[in-house]
Amino acid sequence: MNARALPTEVFEPFHSALPPLKPYWRALWARRGFISEFSRSDLREKHFDSLFGQLWLILNPLLLSGVYFLLIVIIGGHSDKTRYAHLTACLFLFYAIANAMIGGVKSVTAGQRLILNTAFPRIMLPMSATLVSLIRFLPTIAVFLVIKGLLGLPFTFQMFWAIPIIAIAFLLGLGLAILFSCINVYFRDIATFLPYFNRSWLYLSPILYEASALKPELRPLEHINPLFPLLDSWSRVMVHGQAPSFSQLGISLLWALGFLIIGTYFFLSREREFAVRV
Repeated sequence: MNARALPTEVFEPFHSALPPLKPYWRALWARRGFISEFSRSDLREKHFDSLFGQLWLILNPLLLSGVYFLLIVIIGGHSDKTRYAHLTACLFLFYAIANAMIGGVKSVTAGQRLILNTAFPRIMLPMSATLVSLIRFLPTIAVFLVIKGLLGLPFTFQMFWAIPIIAIAFLLGLGLAILFSCINVYFRDIATFLPYFNRSWLYLSPILYEASALKPELRPLEHINPLFPLLDSWSRVMVHGQAPSFSQLGISLLWALGFLIIGTYFFLSREREFAVRV
């Protein structure tokens, strides 16, 4: 009696072309449980399930905000409590996006054995890294709300605008994670360069200063920095309790979708080369 034949998936050679998208997205959706479990395993590896792991997750950006605030007080002579709240809130969101990038950049090369032995949509790897970043970000919101209450800043219904802002932020983080994970397959030094890029990006974004305080000669930063309108909107909502500018939200969404579309196209068009390059 012949054993029932198992289904076989055949990958035909191609060069810089997209795979059939409908079967690809169906396969990706069918493995959504794997994305969740893979993300949880990464969190366990980083000791997120332990008390000290969760404390360090919150203390790291909190200590950074304290150090930067002291530098602002010493150098600039400003000790406004609103300034500290802005600095803390924007650092939390900035590091959420940066962690998605840093986690995503090595997601493909680190999954070498999985790629060589299993057939699955490779884009799941940077998606898992972005999900890890989101899970790690959520507790920092509660910490910021406590800080805001201690500082006596207002709580308003406009703060619910944080939900679409967070969604846009993680669309941007996902697009960057997908893009850099693909680039890292071809240029491995990008992973070493990325921390320096993130530090420069932090200084060029409205984190150590508010967007309204930017000098006129530096106004072009608003147009070339994807984080500028996003962090300004985040500060308006979370720190000042005001509604964001709809034009800024629209620009932020366009930046996020642009990186997501470009990164996804680049990733999918090169995905089947990964097995011979990782």
